[in-house]
Amino acid sequence: MKHSVTELPFNTFLGLEPAPDPAHLLRLPSGPQYLNHLGTVHASAQLALAEASSGEFLLRSLGPDSGVIPVVRRLESKFRKPANGAITSTVTTPPATLDQLRADLATKGRATISLTVELHDESGAHTLSATVEWFFTRIE
Repeated sequence: MKHSVTELPFNTFLGLEPAPDPAHLLRLPSGPQYLNHLGTVHASAQLALAEASSGEFLLRSLGPDSGVIPVVRRLESKFRKPANGAITSTVTTPPATLDQLRADLATKGRATISLTVELHDESGAHTLSATVEWFFTRIE
């Protein structure tokens, strides 16, 4: 099992990395390969960072040997401001939500959880808010 989602081939291809600041989870570095036709960070690059960040949060919360298979079920997002330069992520969810996830997995063998992801660029601009819903099933 991977110890960070940055080790997954697609995320490695994108260049996602752990954020240097412990207040953030992951970082998409600055680079021309991430830009759109307006010269700002492409929407798809931001969505990839949001999805990966939610996965990283769950991996850190549950551990790499949790005995579950997670799959993204839904991702909803709102682009707030154009993103410039490197982007970092934060993820929040109430502790009770993680407790409920663990309880559902223990009793039902499956569960869902929704996580809130926020992205900010290097200037501090809030560029994206997303909700990522994950479905989990226990490994038999």
